[in-house]
Amino acid sequence: MYLEKFLAHVQAQKPIVFNSEMHHFMVAISDEARRITAKLNNAYRTPAEITALMSELTGRKLDQSFAMFPPFYTDFGKNIVIGKDVFINSGCRFQDQGGIVIGDGTFIGHNAVLATLNHGIAIKERRDTYPQPIQIGQNVWLGANVTITPGVTIGDGAIIAAGAVVNRDVAAYTIVGGVPAKLLRELTSAEKE
Repeated sequence: MYLEKFLAHVQAQKPIVFNSEMHHFMVAISDEARRITAKLNNAYRTPAEITALMSELTGRKLDQSFAMFPPFYTDFGKNIVIGKDVFINSGCRFQDQGGIVIGDGTFIGHNAVLATLNHGIAIKERRDTYPQPIQIGQNVWLGANVTITPGVTIGDGAIIAAGAVVNRDVAAYTIVGGVPAKLLRELTSAEKE
């Protein structure tokens, strides 16, 4: 199975049935992701080496403005799209099978978790996974220990307070926080610049 077929499947938000051809392909790509993240996380890497390894991991050439402090973890890698001037702090975990898009100028704090898969509720379907993408706009700031759940879109300029669990879309130029995250306030005109 080719990566394009898998990506089309998850983009259509079709389930990944346990032990299916789609599931076995996902596991094989996960093995590759673990190999690359082991290289990334287990020795000092220069910024250029980090960018090169992240480009290999995602299968897309990252802009030289990208920056990250390892360690970084993902269990797929090939469904992450990262814009320009993005910073990812240490300890982040991306479950990207369902797709993660990160807009230009976004900062992601320590230990953020971005999860794009759910499991079936019925016991007989719990090994099946259900993909939904995460879309993060431009100039977003995710605080430390934030969790973003499957299917969430975060608008441009939004701030997600540390420790928040975001389980619904976040409007542009707002600040949300809490568990589950709720609107704290809108950014002022001066704060939008």
